[in-house]
Formats: sequence, structure tokens, C-alpha cells
Amino acid sequence: MYIQAITLFPEMFAALTEYGVTGRARQHGLWRFDALNPREFADNPLGYIDDRPFGGGPGMIMMAPPLQAAIDNAKKACPDGRLIYMSPQGTPLTHTRVSQLAQESGLIVLCGRYEGIDERILMGNDIEEISIGDFVVSGGELPAMMLIDAVLRLLPDVLGDDRSAQQDSFVDGLLDCPHYTRPIQFNQMVVPEVLRSGHHALIAQWRLAQSLKRTLTRRPDLLKGHAFTPQESRLLQEIQQEQQDIPL
Repeated sequence: MYIQAITLFPEMFAALTEYGVTGRARQHGLWRFDALNPREFADNPLGYIDDRPFGGGPGMIMMAPPLQAAIDNAKKACPDGRLIYMSPQGTPLTHTRVSQLAQESGLIVLCGRYEGIDERILMGNDIEEISIGDFVVSGGELPAMMLIDAVLRLLPDVLGDDRSAQQDSFVDGLLDCPHYTRPIQFNQMVVPEVLRSGHHALIAQWRLAQSLKRTLTRRPDLLKGHAFTPQESRLLQEIQQEQQDIPL
């Protein structure tokens, strides 16, 4: 996959390109990355890419000409690249959308700054606005890195063991189950016996039950419309019955 970021701070993306599983995956040629700085496309000697908003108001707005030039340049390098703008006004990012984006040949991610970008960039391009939550940060770089990291995790061989991504939260519509490692006892808390039993069927059932319990407790909204298997339905009924039996 070929990923390009349009950003005023290309160096921030070193967190993805140089470190951890995504850095190793890039070193192994599993994905490519380039950053395009809009200042390189400014039509003024000082490289200004922002100006005051028409109608007044605080802050500055990123100008359309340098942004459009950067987008056009990125499109030349990857004509089929999916153009994305990180924005709190966008559609909330979900695992389903991440999975779809992982099938793209390339991504072009536009990172805004200041008070935002000239609206004509959104009007004049086939661009998808994506949000990572109902809050605002100082720029689109951190949200862009979260999106890119989520996408890269789903590419073959990036995690080393593809089963790791398959067991993450939201993959099957549920939250992930609890996980434990050595030592068996820590601060008077013991690893559940079933995980030490070696009985794979019982372990799988325990993990599914814990996943359902966590989802019911923390994110019950995820259960609405979930396509329950017969086993999930039975386990969920047992969990709900247990919770009803707990004295207040």
C-alpha cells in the first residue's frame, strides 16, 4: 500500500515510519510512505499557506491553491489513492471502514491545521471526511496516524501473526476479552484457572463469554444489531441471568 500525507509537519510521521510494527513493515517493503508539505506548493516567496477568514473571526485558514497543488501532486503519484481529510465533522471511524480502507491500493490523507481548510477543497475534490471522535486537536497529524496505523495492522504480514488482528476488539463486533501473562500470581490476583488448563475448547468459550460480558457492561450499543451465533446467544443469556442474581 502506498500512503501519502499532506502535512505541515512531515517529521511527526516518523512515529509510524520508523518505530514499532509499522516501522518494521515499512522496512520490509509492506507499505510505502511519502509526506507532501503544502509550503512547497505555495505561490509566494515566504511559503505562506494560510490567511485570514473572509467574514472575520479568530485564527487562520489553510489556503486552497497550495492544498490543491499538493493533492494534484499526490494523485499523479497514486491515481487510485483514496483521498481522506481528517476532520471532527467527518464520519466516525469504525473497524468496518478501516477494513475497507485496507483494501485500497493507496491513501492520501490531508491533515488540516489552524481553524481548518478552505471549503472549496472539500467541494472540488472527491474527498472523504473522517473523524476519530467528538473532540478537537491542534492538527490532523495525530488522527491521521491513528487511521494509518489501524489500516496497516490489517495488511498481510504487518503484525507477523495475522491472527493478532483477528482477535482485536470490534473485529467480530464485540470488545476483546481480558488477557494475562506470567507470573501466575500478581498482587494477590491469580490468572484464571481455565487459561492454564490447556483445554482449548473451554478457553475459547471463556474468552467469548468474557468478550460478551465486557461488551454488555462497557459498550452495550455494540450489541444492537449484532448477528449473534447460537453460542453467543446462550452465553449472553447466562451472563444476564448472573447479573440479575447479584444482590445490590
